[in-house]
Amino acid sequence: MHVPDGFIDAPVSAVTGVIAAGAIAVSLKGARRELDERTAPLAGLVAAFIFAVQMLNFPVAAGTSGHLLGGALAAILVGPFTGVLCVSVVLLMQGVLFADGGLTALGVNITDMAIVTTVVAYLVFRGLVKVLPRTRRSVTVSSFVAALLSVPAAALAFTFLYALGGTTDVSIGKVATAMVGVHVLIGIGEAAITALTVGAVIAVRPDLVYGARGLTQKLKLRVGGELVDAEPAAVPVAALPQALGSARAGRDPLHRKVWIAGLVTSLVLAGFVSFYASANPDGLEKVAADKGIDKKAEEHATAESPLADYGVKDITDARLSGGLAGVIGVGVTVVAGSAVFWSLRRRRTSDTDPASTASVTEKA
Repeated sequence: MHVPDGFIDAPVSAVTGVIAAGAIAVSLKGARRELDERTAPLAGLVAAFIFAVQMLNFPVAAGTSGHLLGGALAAILVGPFTGVLCVSVVLLMQGVLFADGGLTALGVNITDMAIVTTVVAYLVFRGLVKVLPRTRRSVTVSSFVAALLSVPAAALAFTFLYALGGTTDVSIGKVATAMVGVHVLIGIGEAAITALTVGAVIAVRPDLVYGARGLTQKLKLRVGGELVDAEPAAVPVAALPQALGSARAGRDPLHRKVWIAGLVTSLVLAGFVSFYASANPDGLEKVAADKGIDKKAEEHATAESPLADYGVKDITDARLSGGLAGVIGVGVTVVAGSAVFWSLRRRRTSDTDPASTASVTEKA
């Protein structure tokens, strides 16, 4: 659903740019509350994983393909504010380096693919987990439904923006019907990928899933032949400094293994599996061609980029060119994302550090 330059006129593109900038500013502030020792390392990885999976177009129907949008996945794994930032980082990398999604349409894409999908998905997810039993399966089911609904919601948002600032004279009713119809099918793929990913992380480390916080599996003890709930073990006060120090130092082997496994998976998906992705146009491209939306599409400003169209310039072997571009994209995204999220995490730490608080109190 990457909107190219020329689909939406300048005034609406400018307004969405302001909306996107405001949402990012709010998300930067909100993410400081969401990011901690667990989610800060994971957030950059989530951005890289979304980048990788977006390279895997899957066929849906009638010569059309779809790919992950990622808003639901990011919101559930690392929180809604951090999720908006994750998808925004991906869109920025794609637009600047890979000529995917127009630069003048960056505000449109962030509004549609980062803000709408994340907000809709997280609201649906939170509503479902409140009424369903607090189990891991319920979180996975809620992830599926939230992701499924977020994609047609983004399709409707694009249709609304096109009704306001579309550059061609087409029937908005027909555009809406076509967009929602194909993106409901794409939403099924989005839902499956999201639920499988969330379920896999929950199975290993439920504490790393923002949307699953508060889920605990009670320890069972056999007493007199019957299973009873055991009281949760408390950490002695004397051991708290050591426990906190270990967490801050990153001494969590399983956490590190999850991160490495996620990075390797992203590299394999982008560097190898992406070669076998569907070559059919995605939902927006198909609707644009069928309904005449693309008549005034403009060439991308970075069409001559060495990585344009997810290939490395001057490498003639398609498999090698696409795979190398994917690996570079994952690497750049994880570095850029991690830099942003660790910076936010450090600012939160400095703001809440007891020593800094004490010094401010003394000065007052």
